[in-house]
Amino acid sequence: MEEFLSHWYRSAYTTAGLFWMAFWAFGLGYLISSMIQVFVTKERMKQSMGEKGPKSVGLATFFGFISSSCSFAALATTRSLFTKGAGLVPSLAFLLASTNLVIELGIVIAIFLSWQFVVAEYLGGLLLILCMWLLVKWTLPKGLEKEARENAREEADDDTEDPEDWKKLITSMEGWRRVAHKYFMEWKMVWKDVTVGFTVAGAIAAFVPRSFFETLFVGSGSESPAFWEVLVQTLVGPVAAFFTFIGSMGNIPLAAVLFSNGVTFAGIVAFIFSDLVVFPVLRVQTKYYGWKMAVYILLVFLASLVGSALLLHYGFDLLGMLPSAESAKSVSDREFFKIDYTFFLNIGFAVMSVFLTGWHLKDFSSDGSEESPLGEKILFWLALFAFAWIIGGFVFGTA
Repeated sequence: MEEFLSHWYRSAYTTAGLFWMAFWAFGLGYLISSMIQVFVTKERMKQSMGEKGPKSVGLATFFGFISSSCSFAALATTRSLFTKGAGLVPSLAFLLASTNLVIELGIVIAIFLSWQFVVAEYLGGLLLILCMWLLVKWTLPKGLEKEARENAREEADDDTEDPEDWKKLITSMEGWRRVAHKYFMEWKMVWKDVTVGFTVAGAIAAFVPRSFFETLFVGSGSESPAFWEVLVQTLVGPVAAFFTFIGSMGNIPLAAVLFSNGVTFAGIVAFIFSDLVVFPVLRVQTKYYGWKMAVYILLVFLASLVGSALLLHYGFDLLGMLPSAESAKSVSDREFFKIDYTFFLNIGFAVMSVFLTGWHLKDFSSDGSEESPLGEKILFWLALFAFAWIIGGFVFGTA
């Protein structure tokens, strides 16, 4: 019993700590998404990202890089771009860039892994976009993009028309009132997914032994794994990420554990890149675009990350740059709560969130009579259970 209580406490502590690390990224991503929805006109977006050519994809990749954020926030921003008229390929390029070409992710990778993984993170992000572009060009079913755009616009809560003069709107109280409304609606849509996802991640980190994940990767520890073993590990990587989903940032420590226990370079890269091919993301994509497009995007991303991981693995091997397992640094005794840049960013975005939420509640009234689908009701009760689990872990658990 004492051991269970100890694990329960560690589960609650890990969940809270991981969310603490990511909160400011959520706030930043949703703020950007809200501003895009309010200030960016459909015509302006069509001019920059409406085509499928290299310029549009390059601009989307750049915009994604400068607005890097966690997966959920990036999904919301991508939906905003898509509903404003951006093409599917540029929209997906933005999504991949904003979750993989991430400066803070590279820093965490450098801390827990090695410089080879940092190079793989950025080079692999570009490879992901290139593979996705080719796959969509060759396989996109006719009419699917149009159907998905219609679904996305229905889910966009677009209660205002595109502004005729965005420069005037961005300097007005009305413009920022709309931003506050959009910001609140973004959080309202995903808070249940985020709560359940982080709680599950904390519970797995505390209760599931590392050996469970190590046995998932066939050929772990082999000095010269066969191609089929490397391929299997790139496929198992997304499976392991599914069970620990909190986005790439939170998965880096576990990636270091897996690497130190013999998982191949390709398997670790695939694991890190898998934040967009897990069930919570699929569920949000289904909300946005409908299940057909959501499944299509999932398969395209899965094929892209497997192909990119294999190319990076054998490319690094050819150049003699594959890192050894000894380069993985210890991830034990991780300290979440300390006075650093995360602390000050979180305080800033918490104040901003309270202000925008208060503004929304003051100016907008919600219709409580709206009937929620069964899936939403189930997720709502799971989220409440998750809160109870976290509180119980701190109250009854033993450190």
